[in-house]
Amino acid sequence: MESLIGLLVGFPLLGAAVLLCGGRKLDRSGHWLGVLLSGASFVTGVVLFAGMLGKPTDQRALHQHLFTWVPVESFQANVAFQLDQLAMTFVLLITGVGTLIHIYSVGYMEHDVGRRRFFGYLNLFLAAMLLLVLADNYLLLYVGWEGVGLASYLLIGFWQFKPSAAVAAKKAFLVNRVGDAGLAIAIFLMFTTFGSFTFAPVLDNATDAGEGKLTAIGLMLLLAACGKSAQVPLQSWLGDAMEGPTPVSALIHAATMVTAGVYLITRSGAIFNGAPDAQTVVVVVGAVTLLYGAIVGCAKDDIKKALAGSTMSQIGYMVLAAGLGPIGYAFAIMHLVTHGFFKAGLFLGAGSVMHGMNDEVDMRRYGGLRKYMPVTFVTFGLGYLAIIGFPGLSGFFSKDQIIEAAFAKGGTQGWILGAVTLVGAAITAYYMTRVMLMTFFGEERWKGQENEPHPHESPKIMTVPMIVLAFGSVFAGGLFKAGESFVHWLEPVTQFEHGHSPVSAAAVTGATVVALLLGVGGAWLQYGRRPVPSVAPRGSLLTRAARRDLLQDDINHAVLVKPGEYLTRGLVYADNKVVDGAVNGTAAAFGGLSGRTRRVQNGFVRSYAVSMFGGAAVLVAATLLMRAV
Repeated sequence: MESLIGLLVGFPLLGAAVLLCGGRKLDRSGHWLGVLLSGASFVTGVVLFAGMLGKPTDQRALHQHLFTWVPVESFQANVAFQLDQLAMTFVLLITGVGTLIHIYSVGYMEHDVGRRRFFGYLNLFLAAMLLLVLADNYLLLYVGWEGVGLASYLLIGFWQFKPSAAVAAKKAFLVNRVGDAGLAIAIFLMFTTFGSFTFAPVLDNATDAGEGKLTAIGLMLLLAACGKSAQVPLQSWLGDAMEGPTPVSALIHAATMVTAGVYLITRSGAIFNGAPDAQTVVVVVGAVTLLYGAIVGCAKDDIKKALAGSTMSQIGYMVLAAGLGPIGYAFAIMHLVTHGFFKAGLFLGAGSVMHGMNDEVDMRRYGGLRKYMPVTFVTFGLGYLAIIGFPGLSGFFSKDQIIEAAFAKGGTQGWILGAVTLVGAAITAYYMTRVMLMTFFGEERWKGQENEPHPHESPKIMTVPMIVLAFGSVFAGGLFKAGESFVHWLEPVTQFEHGHSPVSAAAVTGATVVALLLGVGGAWLQYGRRPVPSVAPRGSLLTRAARRDLLQDDINHAVLVKPGEYLTRGLVYADNKVVDGAVNGTAAAFGGLSGRTRRVQNGFVRSYAVSMFGGAAVLVAATLLMRAV
């Protein structure tokens, strides 16, 4: 079975190579090759999963060593894979949801002249993400990490003829480089501390390292996670990334890219367990981001950007859970998987709406679309119910577990975190209900527009993946919760511990339902009972700030860009006036001195005779003076 692990990465990597290097002869059918190889990777994952289930729990982890990458004395870097329960969970999510997005893209990108290149980038994205989660060492993980960054840059800026898309791609790339520097520093620290960057020796010996070193490594890993998973303070790229084609948004938000940070923290659990200060920072980042993204999502009229704020918030829940340690790791991954189903369905549903509305993204120009797009309405609606935590659906089970774990943190911190997660649940219900009402209910605000659209249901090649994801949105959470099956599945990796919450599970569930009803009710009062204006009102100061992503770009510009500009100008001035001035001044001084010295050698005998006479006179005068003394 171990020999099959490499195929998980190999299939999509082959697809990327063929599609990107095969030329225009693949334009007509290349997209199906991308779908086929993505599906082949998924089938391989299912086969490996079935084989893993047939083994005892302590024998399920598989390893495959391909070759030695860098053999330099004690610095041994291998290309080797580790497929354990955590990696397998990500493999099935990445390849399963990724394949559905590939199928959907066949219809969505049908008329795009760059469709072959698009599918090549999609395959590259899957291959990089699979390499990231299958690597058995941090250095190989870093290669996949950078590959994910490259693929996201290529896909976000796929329509590079649009200046906004090109700028968004560069922004995502640059912000992620900050996080990538954190991962690189963490790997350096690991090697100097443990003499290795392979998972086993690093994580197994984490308790032997000092808390200070573990804290430094943990903070650098968190910095990396903030970049990839769009967590405060490196969250500014996520909203702009919606400039890419909608299937890209679905892939980034549901199966790749933003999930990488949660994987990194969970995989490195032994390091964070030995660094309580770093764990605290992880929890704070998650708590701040889940509120930050939710508030931003409330003010967006662009349907994709509203969903982007939602992703930021939901990933915040996962990061918060991961920061709780062994009581939260499994719940972070559980919510990540259920989120993969309903967030992919929501984004594909948004793409279906755009497909029927001439690519319009402003929800204020929607309304009443449920009767024109019944399949999209039902599948999107099920994803909506799942993400707000409607009882019985996937999000209800996974988010409830995180809220319980937050209270189980204990003490004042536990009550604060529990309150934050409940407030986040209420805001989530508000902004997602707002999206539903503005899109599918109310009056048909698109009528009478200059280029009036003719809304219609998407073709089956697009709706079938949405239906499959809707099933996951409904049933996955209950399946994972039954008998604590998901927790037991991950226990060998996450070392799950039961928390002791001061609040009963029934009370948490009741509070969550109340928060849900408050959010839904607030949105209904504002958008269900009143006409939606075609132009957003000015709103409060907080609303105006939320429309501008809570001023994150303004803050970055003031804190980073402007000082950077002044620093650059100062360095240029110093280079021109000080460095170049010293070099040029020295050259000018010697040039002037040589010019003046050259005048002495003028070629006239009389001048030389005068010089000789003057020198002789000086010598005679000096001799006479010495004798007199």
